[in-house]
Amino acid sequence: MVSETSDAQGGDSTALALKILVAGGFGVGKTTLVGAVSEIRPLRTEELLSEAGQLVDDTDGVDQKVTTTVAMDFGRITIRSGLSLYLFGTPGQDRFWFLWDELSQGALGAVVLADTRRLEDCFPAVDYFEHRHIPFVVAVNCFTGARTYGASEVSRALDLDRGTPVVLCDARDRDSGKEVLIRLVEYAGRMHTARLLDSVG
Repeated sequence: MVSETSDAQGGDSTALALKILVAGGFGVGKTTLVGAVSEIRPLRTEELLSEAGQLVDDTDGVDQKVTTTVAMDFGRITIRSGLSLYLFGTPGQDRFWFLWDELSQGALGAVVLADTRRLEDCFPAVDYFEHRHIPFVVAVNCFTGARTYGASEVSRALDLDRGTPVVLCDARDRDSGKEVLIRLVEYAGRMHTARLLDSVG
């Protein structure tokens, strides 16, 4: 996505704005990550967990969670002059997955957040992006008290395609989240360049 912006003197300058998805299971830290890195007040569509939702939302391991995203989170971060990322956090529960197709339109890539205590919860997101050939990185959100696993262990457990980056992060920390996003942009850029070269080769 390319947007035109005007400078202070009234001239036009071209700034690149890239769309990034932040996905993963229920309660993994997607809203937290978007809020931590966004330089604008993030848009959130959270609702309180209801008694009815308890029948379908697995809160095991995230007992303190009292709200859930029902549409999307939105934020923006400037990586460097002329390059901004628009972040779209996806809802984690399967009953909201119909929104993913709309949100993924035009996305450069995605961050799949993972919690090693509930690693299986990020399988649907991994499968979604692999089948649609959308570049993604897996960011392991290191929760306090959770056992620590190395990137290679997580990669094997998720049976990721060779070369798919796995990074450890703290979704609450802006610098940590920014490093994840930079890693994704670099990886997605290499993937898109390789595909372009393959198509003309």
